[in-house]
Parts: sequence; structure tokens; C-alpha cells
Amino acid sequence: MGIFKKRLALPVPEECRGLEVRTESSICTGERVIGFYDPSRKKLLYSQLAQTDKQITEFYEKYGLVPPNKG
Repeated sequence: MGIFKKRLALPVPEECRGLEVRTESSICTGERVIGFYDPSRKKLLYSQLAQTDKQITEFYEKYGLVPPNKG
């Protein structure tokens, strides 16, 4: 019985299956948001603030997804 348990990834929400993960930035403040992009509604679903690259990586890990390669 350990105190520290590895977090299990959350399942991708049903309405977001097959959607791409996208980050968007504010033109004014530069604030970044990451979420699942729905092209039919033209908006991010289940979005959250991402102030650092680490938080973007954590979003992918949260849902058990692999982040795209930078390069």
C-alpha cells in the first residue's frame, strides 16, 4: 500500500472522440488555452489554461494521449 499512486489517465470524453487537440492564444494577452477542437462549432471543448509547455504536456497525459513531436 503506497502513499503515492500513479494517476490513471481519464478517458477522452465521448463527445470529443476523434477530435484534434489544439492550443489557441489570445491576441491581446498571449494567454494560451488547450482543449479538444470541434470544427463544426468552431470552439474548444474541455479547455483549460496552459501557461507553460509543461501544462500542455500534462493535458495530453491527463487523457492518455501522446503529444505531437515538436520539430
